Amino acid sequence: MRISRAVLVLIAALAIAVGIDNMQRPLAHPDEGRYSEISREMAVSGDWVTPRLNGIKYFEKPPLQYWAGAAVFSMLGQSEFTARIYTALAGLATLLMAGLTAWRLAGREAALLTTGVLLSSPYFLGMGGVVTLDMGLTAWLTAALCAFLMAVTGEPSRSRRWMLAAWAAMAFAVLSKGLVGILFPAAAIFLHCLVHRDWRLLARLEWTRGLALFLAIAAPWFVLVSRANPEFARFFFVHEHFERFLTHEHRRVQPWWYFWPILFVGFLPWMFSLLPACVQGWRRDRPAEAFPWRRFVVIWSGFVMLFFSASGSKLPAYILPVFPALALVLGDWLVHAAPARLWKPMAALAPLLVVGIFFAWGAPERARDEWTRELYAAARPWIVSGIAILALSLVVGALALRSRRKWAAVAALVIASIAFVDCVEDGYERLSPRQSGRDIAAVMRRDLSPAARVYSVGIYDQTIPFYLGRTVTLVDYWDEFSMGLKHEPALGLPSIEAFERDWMRPGEAMAIIHPDIEKRLETRGLPMKVLHRDERRVLVRKP
Repeated sequence: MRISRAVLVLIAALAIAVGIDNMQRPLAHPDEGRYSEISREMAVSGDWVTPRLNGIKYFEKPPLQYWAGAAVFSMLGQSEFTARIYTALAGLATLLMAGLTAWRLAGREAALLTTGVLLSSPYFLGMGGVVTLDMGLTAWLTAALCAFLMAVTGEPSRSRRWMLAAWAAMAFAVLSKGLVGILFPAAAIFLHCLVHRDWRLLARLEWTRGLALFLAIAAPWFVLVSRANPEFARFFFVHEHFERFLTHEHRRVQPWWYFWPILFVGFLPWMFSLLPACVQGWRRDRPAEAFPWRRFVVIWSGFVMLFFSASGSKLPAYILPVFPALALVLGDWLVHAAPARLWKPMAALAPLLVVGIFFAWGAPERARDEWTRELYAAARPWIVSGIAILALSLVVGALALRSRRKWAAVAALVIASIAFVDCVEDGYERLSPRQSGRDIAAVMRRDLSPAARVYSVGIYDQTIPFYLGRTVTLVDYWDEFSMGLKHEPALGLPSIEAFERDWMRPGEAMAIIHPDIEKRLETRGLPMKVLHRDERRVLVRKP
């Protein structure tokens, strides 16, 4: 096997350049604005125990990413770039851990293919530049999985250290997004023992030292935040875990099969190879001879998929932890797969992407208002170009595989995936006036004094406080703030009538208002001067 160092350097340089460029795009509503703002407020207040969003207690998630973001802001300042540093590093760490683990388990070629699979999977690559908690969770769960596999397949003298590393990684996963950080590894181990009717694995888990290390890392914050906020424990452990899973309260209702298309399309161009890789990997393992790590990874991935499929709350990023796990199995399978088994399915994907080009081209005409149509039209060339590059790479990859040039195919697919993500994110920048409050905040800052009151009426753009560098007063808006406003009701106004009275108090004031509410207020004669208007919001100031 010979791989040109020049190609590897080119891919690395391209990935770094694209990553740096895309990390500077405007923050998007809601997730990017929400998690960046919590970190900003933590850095400003110095309170690293009680997370707050828009000045209101926010207990939906643990604080590890908030801590990381606040630390970066304190050292490097607040910007879109610094807001994305933790997520980008988490994605890079996941890539490296998967590659190094594949090297230990299956050799150098499997390691390079595992890394290539992740880099050519547009979904995983794109999520590395988005401020969500899921990439951080993915990094720590991958660390737990990789350390566990090192412990059970490596030298006995190092087994204890690797197992303790797995316990530590689980603790950081819990601090990233809650109890799934320990549920997924525990369930995978239990199901592995059940399927193979072999419970001896449980004796190798370093229970005493591992639990002590886990609690030493994960428990202190939960103790501190519960002492400072008596309402925390019930909300976090009962509402955010059990009620979120069992009910549709968060209005993220999707069919049971919702995540499976995301998984397969997210692994493009390897979507047709996933099932054969998992089946063949399961058959290749011989539990009587050595630890069947491929089977364990399949069980791990299957449980994560089934768990989220059964949940009453579904968002696309939830299944991100599955990608590096399945990349281990897929990279190992690609080492032995005959090119003839790969090129035909890959070539069949190209016509599907051509259909996607026509769908993307017609997107502006499907928009509901003129403003959105104009934004979609500006984004269209970038999105269509990205899909076209991806479709062309599938044809090039299929031809290379047909000629038995596996590494040329992988290199072409990786470069095309990086270019696709860059095009899509450049297209998103044309949509950012709709998805981000950066431009609105720039208009506000021109006339906004430090003493002015700022309201958000019937609407809340998660990015506005970050770009303003200050909180706003919520009016007739509850949603994720319901728990916090219940315990600190003075931080918001409960009705439009209360807003009207507060608006008329002496002093400067500015408000972001839902368009329907602005029309009602205008007919009632509330004095307002419009500074900006679009289909999503109206910005007014007090004359």
